[in-house]
Amino acid sequence: MPRYIGLISGTSMDGVDAALIEVAGDAISLLGYLEVPYPEDLRQALERAVTTDAVSLSGLAALHVRVGREFAAAALALLSEAGQSATGVSAIGSHGQTLWHAPSGAIPCTLQIGDGASIAAVTGLSVVCDFRSSDVALGGQGAPLVPLFHEALFGRAGKPTAVVNIGGIANITLLPGMGSCGLVAFDTGPGNTLMDGWAALHLGLAFDAAGAWARSGKLLPDLLARLLEEPYFARTTPKSTGRELFNLEWLRQRLGSHEAGAPEDIQRTLVELTAVTIAQDILRHQPEGDAVLVCGGGTRNLLVIERLTDLLPHRRVQSTDHAGVPSAALEAMAFAWLAHRRVTGQAGNAPSVTGAAKPAVLGAVYLP
Repeated sequence: MPRYIGLISGTSMDGVDAALIEVAGDAISLLGYLEVPYPEDLRQALERAVTTDAVSLSGLAALHVRVGREFAAAALALLSEAGQSATGVSAIGSHGQTLWHAPSGAIPCTLQIGDGASIAAVTGLSVVCDFRSSDVALGGQGAPLVPLFHEALFGRAGKPTAVVNIGGIANITLLPGMGSCGLVAFDTGPGNTLMDGWAALHLGLAFDAAGAWARSGKLLPDLLARLLEEPYFARTTPKSTGRELFNLEWLRQRLGSHEAGAPEDIQRTLVELTAVTIAQDILRHQPEGDAVLVCGGGTRNLLVIERLTDLLPHRRVQSTDHAGVPSAALEAMAFAWLAHRRVTGQAGNAPSVTGAAKPAVLGAVYLP
């Protein structure tokens, strides 16, 4: 049976998630998963690249290759960890590292770095990468690209189901029940990115473990109301977003008198922002639903999960682990599956989701 490796680094930019899957007809099996942190100097260089205009062309070109090499090393480490041979792998699907995503700009564009040629040269495997560009070129958002994979995994449940991925940015896929039609999916807004940035600024930590620091603070209703005034939240679909919009400068512009207040109160309010925007969009677009399956790094923030559970009292909110798919591995699995779609000549986008003019076979191929 064909096997594929999926590689991704999300908007948190903390490292590479790598998954090895096997595809047998409609069945998708996870054979191995590994998280490989970025070296600290690379993480800092990537952070500078997305938060400043100080990166030179030579620096950007070097980052492109260096990220590709880190992705290649993660793929090889995954194979070693899983006790698998590269000879059994049909291709690698590499999402890369997003540095810029502006599909609704004057010149629609998106940029993911991580040189596919370097990955192919180091691993000796074919590499599919640059998945988002074709959809953007066709007038789409280029995101989210995982809804078809969510449908392949969970679409046979027979009841309306929401799949929530909480990475740096949060996105939802709303799977219709039997007798319903139409796949709905989009980015709801910030997932972990504001919380992580605020924790790094005030605690010197990459994230607020389990939401413990936020739990020590109190919710600031007036600040939450101000944050919820962001026009993105009211935009109609299709839509997608990223750190180009939701970053610490966006937050600072809205803090007002709270800037001098207790930072843990602001962290608590950021938790609420993530939970409320996700829950509101689920209720708006899927008034009647059954399960809410959550994946991504945000599953580790227990306070976010508690608040989602409170805000969606008539639905079962649980990790995708309960549906047989490890929550941490799901997005890397998706890009392995999208590589399978590319190799077999099948469309990887859903135009009803992204707004693209037509279905498209996604990704550029690099041969070893």
